[in-house]
Amino acid sequence: MRIGDEAPNFKAQTTEGEIDFHQWIGNSWAVLFSHPKDFTPVCTTELGTMARLKPQFDKRNTKIIGLSVDSVDDHKRWSKDIAETQGTAPNYPMIADADYKVAKAYDMLPAAVSGDPSKRTPADNMTVRTVFIIGPDKKVKLMLYYPMSTGRNFDEILRALDSLQLTAKHKVSTPANWKQGEDVIISGSVNDEEAKKSFPGFKAPKPYLRITPQPK
Repeated sequence: MRIGDEAPNFKAQTTEGEIDFHQWIGNSWAVLFSHPKDFTPVCTTELGTMARLKPQFDKRNTKIIGLSVDSVDDHKRWSKDIAETQGTAPNYPMIADADYKVAKAYDMLPAAVSGDPSKRTPADNMTVRTVFIIGPDKKVKLMLYYPMSTGRNFDEILRALDSLQLTAKHKVSTPANWKQGEDVIISGSVNDEEAKKSFPGFKAPKPYLRITPQPK
């Protein structure tokens, strides 16, 4: 699967009932993030962090949803541990993927994987540690893959989401380490005459590097 592909649709049970993924997304953006196994330490911190950040995603018209190959009952039991240790329980749905259907559709696990998910170890699930940002058009906009030992930086995911939403609306790109409100780069698809009309007063230290304030 590549950026720009349609995100595979699926029906699945979650902690908030059955969903049809594309219908669930609706006209929103979505972040699908997976974890190797319930009751694991790094992911406990991650799910708590996402719960605390949910208002930030809400402001950006973005739904968040977690995934593990464990059961809904396990997810609900784990949520109590997350609330106890992180101060906030998951306030978003968590997908149960006991048949590996979603994990395989998103290339998180090999197609040959089978068997009882409860008997899998975290090492077995190493590739189920991903983040996908999906647009309202149901296309994959960003993919991130993490190793077992490195917790995800969800502030970076918010920053990337801001860039994706801005550049989907305006003909600009964002430079390295860009943050909301900082200058941006005019897209190469915009010629200089168009740039003068759309981005008056832009600066061009090089012909191919045209800098302008972030569009409102």
